[in-house]
Amino acid sequence: MAVNHRRQRSKNIDNTGFGPNSNVEGGRLVNPDGSTNLKKRGIPIWDRISVYHTLLRMRRGHFLLAIMLFYTATNITFAGIYFFIGVHNLSGIDHSQSVFDEVMAAFFFSSQTLTTVGYGHVAPTGLLTNIVASTESLIGILTFAVVTGLIYGRFSRPRAFLRFSENMLIAPYKDGKALMLRVATYKNNHLTEVEAQLTIALHVNENGKIVTRFYPLNLEFAKINSLALSWTMVHHITEESPLYVYSKEELINTWMEVLVYVKAFDDHFSNTVQQRTSYTRHQLVYGAKFLPMFERSQDGDYTVLELDKLNLHEPVQLHDEQPVPIN
Repeated sequence: MAVNHRRQRSKNIDNTGFGPNSNVEGGRLVNPDGSTNLKKRGIPIWDRISVYHTLLRMRRGHFLLAIMLFYTATNITFAGIYFFIGVHNLSGIDHSQSVFDEVMAAFFFSSQTLTTVGYGHVAPTGLLTNIVASTESLIGILTFAVVTGLIYGRFSRPRAFLRFSENMLIAPYKDGKALMLRVATYKNNHLTEVEAQLTIALHVNENGKIVTRFYPLNLEFAKINSLALSWTMVHHITEESPLYVYSKEELINTWMEVLVYVKAFDDHFSNTVQQRTSYTRHQLVYGAKFLPMFERSQDGDYTVLELDKLNLHEPVQLHDEQPVPIN
């Protein structure tokens, strides 16, 4: 649903990287994990996909599975070559065995050659078999060098390790109301000089045409010195806010997406890290407030930050309106 365009005190911005044509948008602009919600076409897949970036950003389980599949496929390929040449060119194999046993012997010889282990009980004989084994050894050396580099790159790549609340809230604030969301670090890293930028994308009706307009959401505190605990980002809905002209029903029903960008300095990496996410109207809870998520330890020696309470909130009365959670 789009609402009629009314004069916004907050000036829209056009440098977000997203276009104003709402007719070509497919769902949200930014996924919750911060990736852009789009697919590219028009050129071959090998030109538009970076294998290196894909392997660096791949989930840990998928990354390990990809390595195992590549390792297994390579060994199957070379085992097939050895079997095609003839397993009689591999000394040490019992040729009285069944075909399956000979194939498996060729497979395990391939794995020993690929990893340069070479137990010695099976060895290639003949020029062609030695050439194949030498080629496989070279591929193994190069492959494990690449895999080692990828593992190091994944391990050492700076990340913010931020976790955002599942919902954004319209909560009472000062003499009015505010849009709020919460973020916290979930690893034992320490972020300093933390900056946040919020941009809202709205579908508005301009002269009978639905277009997407982007507006900055000014925060009460756009920068904090240290993110030791949680941080509740607060956008006070005043007359200067692009949300000021929207009623409760419009906020609940109109198409919107809040784009969140956080940048900080990681003391451990001595590097700048960043993380993005977004919220849609389906994640909006109108008339609620966040509950505390940290407390003093029982012995009083330290503070306990309970990350499972990051999204914990309760309904509150917002002026004369009844709290309406949106699921």
